[in-house]
Amino acid sequence: MVNASSNNKNQHEKLIRLLEEQLAHSNQQNEALSKQIESLTEQVRHLTKLLYGSKTEKSKYNIPDGQTSLFDEDPSFSESEQTEEQSQQTISFTVVRKAKNKKRNDSLNENVEIKAIHHHPEDTICDCCQGQMVEIGSKMVREEAEFIPAKMKKVQHIEHAYECKNCKGDISQKAQIKRGKVPQPPILRSIAGPSVLAKVIYDKFAQYLPLYRQVKEWERYGLNTNDKNLSNWVIRAAHDWLFPIYDHMKHLMMSKSILHVDETYGQIINRSDGKPGQSNAYNWVYRSVPSQGPVIALFQCSLSRARSVLERFIDGYSGTIICDGYSAYDKIDGVTFANCWAHVRRYWLKANSKNGRIGVNYCDNLYRLERQFKHLAPSKRRKERQKYSKPIVEEFLDWVEKSPFYGKNALAKAADYTLNRVNGLKAFLMDGRIEIDNNPAENAIRPNVLGRKNWLFSVSEAGAKANAICLSIAETAKANSVDFYLYLVKLLTDLPNLDIHRNPEVLNQYLPWSKKIQVECSK
Repeated sequence: MVNASSNNKNQHEKLIRLLEEQLAHSNQQNEALSKQIESLTEQVRHLTKLLYGSKTEKSKYNIPDGQTSLFDEDPSFSESEQTEEQSQQTISFTVVRKAKNKKRNDSLNENVEIKAIHHHPEDTICDCCQGQMVEIGSKMVREEAEFIPAKMKKVQHIEHAYECKNCKGDISQKAQIKRGKVPQPPILRSIAGPSVLAKVIYDKFAQYLPLYRQVKEWERYGLNTNDKNLSNWVIRAAHDWLFPIYDHMKHLMMSKSILHVDETYGQIINRSDGKPGQSNAYNWVYRSVPSQGPVIALFQCSLSRARSVLERFIDGYSGTIICDGYSAYDKIDGVTFANCWAHVRRYWLKANSKNGRIGVNYCDNLYRLERQFKHLAPSKRRKERQKYSKPIVEEFLDWVEKSPFYGKNALAKAADYTLNRVNGLKAFLMDGRIEIDNNPAENAIRPNVLGRKNWLFSVSEAGAKANAICLSIAETAKANSVDFYLYLVKLLTDLPNLDIHRNPEVLNQYLPWSKKIQVECSK
């Protein structure tokens, strides 16, 4: 009986332990499912906001101190927090609107040609006495804009030869002959002159008009061509005459000590690495800062996003690179990296919670100070950042480090992103020339993104390289207030007739910020 009772007790204990283990396992599963549900719910909320919410990081209303409300669209932040101090807080602001004094006719520039059309009565004979009427005044009733379409011309270059009849009649003298010299064209044995090439490149890289859509327009002007011809023209012009300018600007850029760098994807159909055309290629952008002379923006096409691409382009460079948190921006000899606070802010903005709002407020406080320091000299800006911005940065990083953000939710991702880049985020405090974010590079790369939506892809790597060169010339010209079309015409007219390979210093006269170009091609 005792043995039977003992066996029953052991069986009950085993059963209890088994049930406890099953319960613990069930609790673990429930906890994992709860986290998964929380993560999926957050993803749904985020995707819903992307689909139906505001597509900008700016708010609709400006508060007097420059701070903006980031939560107008989110009902979870429309309610005040349950603290007496905040529930009694009142914020007043004034919306300032500019008076609309602009008239309709102000849309036309002052240098637009004026054509007057006079309207007289059909007859000037008096209906009463049949006498001749005399004019007593006139009135301008309206002004309107008239568009005169461009027209095509066939330009024939004719060389004329002259000889001296006196020397020709003298047996002891050599015949003296002089012949006019036709200037070299940008592309040999091609009908495309400088103005046509400039127009093709301008329409593609400033108006984002694909080459195949330009064909119809050129036919309407009187030039019968096809998109393959246009593509070959762009590649030849970019390689022969725009690349020397690009390469010269790159040499100057590598002497700078601060650069903005960013990258975006693209597509090249015929790749040399054997990958299919659907694989991502990449366009990198490099931009100098205004405090170190004229702004230079250069694009580079590549088949990958690897660190080696960056290393090859900046070979021999020493300085600071302002960038986002991509892992390629790290561990390069002679280079320090400053990280972008705009990316940090976006991570905290995605976390739709009270703590997410706290993180965004820290970032906004820094940006409010940056707007005040914007026009200061670099040395003065560094002092002001050390005095006002540094305490905010340290308080923010201390708050993130001490906050219990775990898991895979948006808050945890924002905290990890911030803490993994502490040194890079502090870099702007040490140097007044370093911007707080990488927005200049993102703005410079935007034309490439707009163009990609229109021309979709590059057929060859040569075409992708030509795109990068043309975008570089376009963005650098824009940054230096130079008319891109006039600049292209100047380059494609003059450079074929200059010995730029033996005498490369002549290119200094054709950089966008040179006095020669500023006078002849300024907007």
